[in-house]
Amino acid sequence: MISLKVIARLLDYPEQALFDHQQALVEALEPASELDLHHSAQLILFIRRFCARPLLDVQAEYCELFDRGRATSLLLFEHVHGESRDRGQAMVDLMAQYREAGLEIDSRELPDFLPLYLEYLASRSKEQAAGGLQDIAPILALLGARLQQRESPYAVLFDLLLVLSGSEVQSQTLESQVAKEARDDTPQALDAVWEEEQVKFLGEQGCASAQQVAHQRRFAGAVAPQYLDLTDALTGTKGR
Repeated sequence: MISLKVIARLLDYPEQALFDHQQALVEALEPASELDLHHSAQLILFIRRFCARPLLDVQAEYCELFDRGRATSLLLFEHVHGESRDRGQAMVDLMAQYREAGLEIDSRELPDFLPLYLEYLASRSKEQAAGGLQDIAPILALLGARLQQRESPYAVLFDLLLVLSGSEVQSQTLESQVAKEARDDTPQALDAVWEEEQVKFLGEQGCASAQQVAHQRRFAGAVAPQYLDLTDALTGTKGR
């Protein structure tokens, strides 16, 4: 699916090369049949508007969205396993899946980085790619709803991925749930999570009062990302 390759590029960290080759991205979509005219037009409009902005502004926005806090992280297993030990085994299984498909992984990227996973699916058959997207549809819908809440244009890319999956899951169905979530990317939230880690590290050294500790833990808990319970997510056997 050429659309998956294009969306993978758009979800990766923005570089000048992407801006320089925006016309090539648009032209690559012309023969693609996996998206209808309406959805293809949405993708092309995103590319045009995205590349019309100053590169530094786009890069800053990308870091604010995807590298600040966990709620909109592009590391897929972050939304499934968090920091549990299961995440390590899931990484190993996914890496083996990539190697079996002949995909060489740059050591700088974790295997569950969404753009990398989309690159992998783009190399599979249409049916296999759709199955792989269905595996992560709940994550895509959750990310799309959170980005929509933050009024980010990136939200449309997640809606298009759900369209390509053929899944009935939609970001709109999670809007009310997401509206109740505490933001984890505010300065106060990031400070609270950092302080929580400091409390764990300092232990009984008495550097924080009981009241401070209780507040930090309540706040850190309030902004913890939702971990999804997915069956066979990413490590399943749907024809891959």
